[in-house]
Amino acid sequence: MDLAQLNALPRDEAHATFLRCCGARRWADALVAARPFRDAAALFLAAEGAERSLSPDDWKEAFAAHPKIGDVESLRKKFATTAQWAHGEQSGVRGASEEVLTGLAEGNGAYERRFGYIFIVCATGKSADEMLAILGGRLGHAPEKELGIAAAEQAKITRIRLEKLLT
Repeated sequence: MDLAQLNALPRDEAHATFLRCCGARRWADALVAARPFRDAAALFLAAEGAERSLSPDDWKEAFAAHPKIGDVESLRKKFATTAQWAHGEQSGVRGASEEVLTGLAEGNGAYERRFGYIFIVCATGKSADEMLAILGGRLGHAPEKELGIAAAEQAKITRIRLEKLLT
């Protein structure tokens, strides 16, 4: 899709398209309202501005739109509209040892119990071992600090998905 096509989408279709990039409805609402974008830079700037206005609940809504790192079943079922992107983003999990996959599954559970949402990391370019180390390092954070880190990771993911959307 190019920028002209994105600008021309009907409101509901544009909203659904933006939700594929970031699962926070308020963020998608803001992007729909900001159209038309004169260029990609304007789109990215609007996305960043919308991110700055999100509440903790909005961020958690965005996080809920992701499969857990390494959860292939979630990729297939719950997240069919973003599965191709998420599968590519999580390519570092493919070929990981059973020990690492088990560690990710257990770590995801501990993270979710501690913080109330799934572990979010921009997985692009990271191996399963790296993601497991990051997960372990973030489990000790204070909840407020971790929410900020998770939101920054979501922002990276959103930017990558917006770039993919325009190619």
